[in-house]
Amino acid sequence: MRPVRVLAITKIFPNAAEPLSAPFNRQQFAELGKLCDLEVLATIPWFPGASLLSRWSSAGKVAAVPRQEIIEGLSVRHPRTLFVPRVAHVTWGPLYAASLMPHWLRYRGKVDVVLGSWAYPDGFAAIAFAEALGVPAVVKLHGSDINVNAEMPGPRRLLSWALPRARKVVAVSRELARRVGELGVPQERIAIVGNGIDSSLFCVRSRAEARLRCQLTEAPTIVYVGNLKEEKGVLDLADAFAQLAQQHPTARLVLVGGGPAKAALEARLAGLGDRVTLAGPQELSEIPWWMAAADVVTLASWNEGTPNVLLEALACGRRVVATRVGGVPDVVTSPIQGELVEARAPATLAEALSRALATPYDPDRVASSRSGASWAASASALHRVLVEASEAYEAWEP
Repeated sequence: MRPVRVLAITKIFPNAAEPLSAPFNRQQFAELGKLCDLEVLATIPWFPGASLLSRWSSAGKVAAVPRQEIIEGLSVRHPRTLFVPRVAHVTWGPLYAASLMPHWLRYRGKVDVVLGSWAYPDGFAAIAFAEALGVPAVVKLHGSDINVNAEMPGPRRLLSWALPRARKVVAVSRELARRVGELGVPQERIAIVGNGIDSSLFCVRSRAEARLRCQLTEAPTIVYVGNLKEEKGVLDLADAFAQLAQQHPTARLVLVGGGPAKAALEARLAGLGDRVTLAGPQELSEIPWWMAAADVVTLASWNEGTPNVLLEALACGRRVVATRVGGVPDVVTSPIQGELVEARAPATLAEALSRALATPYDPDRVASSRSGASWAASASALHRVLVEASEAYEAWEP
């Protein structure tokens, strides 16, 4: 019996210009590719003249990405999809889908199931592309694609039309599964497949060794790992640390990552001098060392699916302080693991971080308390959903 042939469509995947992008998709797809015949269409946003605006436009920064790469042993193509800056989001899904249609002939008769990873515009386009090919579509949800994008009137109308047409919708948390049900997807077509952890990387390490490697002092240390975006709560974290710093004169804040909120962060934290470190984006192999250097890892997001950074921090034996949003309560389930607070509340976050810095704990006990399977197990669960969708598809009409 031949392996199922899967075509994945997603804009969240590494490429030559952004090799550190979306490590969760890269890791899961690398394992999925061992179980099926997988090709990835990792799309690149494009508009006329994009390459001339590389200093100001995210589309311009990836304009020179090659048309095809091999990433983690996978065949990855980078089709350009028309993206019109500052135009209503309602146009993005249809333009994205239309941009993919010239590739239809290449995959006709060669695909059993189309997987869209990210609800909008990727999942919307994946459903349209799958229907053109006459095969089922599976859409995988991550977090902001439903918590934010699907709350916009235009995208919500398009997703309410598209997602019920998917043979399966895969959510990474129970909360996302509940919310996609509100868009008209029957419960029997919703599957929950959690993300994985690379336990060879994310494991308990010496805090002293980690601080030496990361060139940090032995001061009490709070670490954030992720995109520097306002919706990730990084400005709330900056305000919280400014309050906490008055009671903890030796405490340090380390932010690992890059993003559009960097300048605003630097402005808000300027008065704290070398007590704040903006470490910039790091290779995946270095992230566990930054986590190991922490006394506490924090995530102050306004919305989330199931954030891998918390699973990974716990696997490293580090307690966390995070906001009670999305699938976070499914990750942090015990005081051994840390504390949850309300989002957009810097004063409350400061108090929780202060308590965390004052609470001694056993890293091995924290690590043994965490949940989370391997990436191989996560990919295997996703593979079962894809096979089921392919085998059950018989000229199905939604």
